Amino acid sequence: MTARRPKRHGDRGKIVVEVLVQSPRWKARPRAAALLRRAIRTAARAVSTGGAELAIVLTDDSAIRALNRLWRRRDAPTNVLSFPAAKTAVPRPRGTGARRRAPPRLLGDIVIAYETVAQEAAAARKPFDHHLVHLAVHGFLHLLGHDHENEREAETMERLEIAIMARLGVPDPYASDAGAAPPRK
Repeated sequence: MTARRPKRHGDRGKIVVEVLVQSPRWKARPRAAALLRRAIRTAARAVSTGGAELAIVLTDDSAIRALNRLWRRRDAPTNVLSFPAAKTAVPRPRGTGARRRAPPRLLGDIVIAYETVAQEAAAARKPFDHHLVHLAVHGFLHLLGHDHENEREAETMERLEIAIMARLGVPDPYASDAGAAPPRK
């Protein structure tokens, strides 16, 4: 069982983002956790996500390749994987009129691989940090149920990503970047 930080009274309606660094390669990016928290909180405000929590796992190509092989039957590293949490009902408060807060809903996990992010950012001539926050936002939208399996879904998801990235001060990740690979879920 994973330990959770205690909830503070002011946490209602906020998104809690736990960043777990599982590869020493991420030491080269000491600001990554703060960037990711800001990106997810900005995305949550943009799509009106209420109180929720998620984890972002910063790993390497070897670990994400194993996950990709196990869960998607693709034996290759990828940049980002999203693992939505199982849907569970939150119990309704009962009693003598005393109001209890429902716990934040668990959205799931986002896993990001260092080497693939670095290679894609370099190939697209984008700052690493821009590509990283784009992948985090992309993974977050997957946790909320967005997808890109058909043209309509892809356009909707891309519009959301572009709008969120603009709020973060990051250029349109899809604009004239023929050399860049799109996010791979």
